[in-house]
Amino acid sequence: MSSFNFDVITLFPKAFELINNLGVITRALDKNLIDMKLHDLREFGEGSYRQVDDKPYGGGAGMVLKPEPIYKAYESIRKLPKSKTLLMTPQGKVLKQKDLARWSILDQIIIICGQYEGFDERIRCLADEEISIGDYVLSGGEIPAISIINGLTRLLPGTLGDPDSLVDESHNSSLLEYPQYTRPLTFKDMKVPDILVSGNHEEINLWRRQKSIERTLERRSDLISNANHKESPQIDGIINESNQFIELNKGNEYDVYPDW
Repeated sequence: MSSFNFDVITLFPKAFELINNLGVITRALDKNLIDMKLHDLREFGEGSYRQVDDKPYGGGAGMVLKPEPIYKAYESIRKLPKSKTLLMTPQGKVLKQKDLARWSILDQIIIICGQYEGFDERIRCLADEEISIGDYVLSGGEIPAISIINGLTRLLPGTLGDPDSLVDESHNSSLLEYPQYTRPLTFKDMKVPDILVSGNHEEINLWRRQKSIERTLERRSDLISNANHKESPQIDGIINESNQFIELNKGNEYDVYPDW
């Protein structure tokens, strides 16, 4: 099996040293499930000072990444048949789990990390998609790029020891994950629900499904609609009760939960 290829254009390649200590991702590198190449933008800079930025036309604060170094870096990358280029920008589409799943069937992801006040508008045409990881601004695209590499690598066959652990995760089926417990049975007067130690796996699965729906409706009602979950009268009852809960709690933290 060939490796999944990440090519990252960045002004700060040292930021990606973090990946060497991320457990699952490090294991994927060791097992050659992924190959990550960092393309230092400074090496493609202009002149003896390797200039990569300049003042914006029209005036304004900050510096803007020049188009020439980014184009040179991009053109130096060997493109595979199934490849996409992502541009990290706060103006992009907010990253979703379904995006990671969609990209996981590719051979290569090329990531361009923005920096400073922004980048020259003329580099946008290099990207297939513009991606943000939330409605906030960071100093550069390195942290969003690491998030994509982390989230996508987890989906690749052979990365996780137990692939079934991907099945019930939050955001895989428009539902947040159900509550999880481990030993001890009682901690600070908080006891594990009796159903989880009953040994009745059918009832446990139903309880987990119910809790997933409750938690999603309480915390992220935007992810779910009643029409998508008409599975049984019992589930309908959970939805109706949760809807009443939401009505009573409008204006609290759940009502303004961010669209991550």
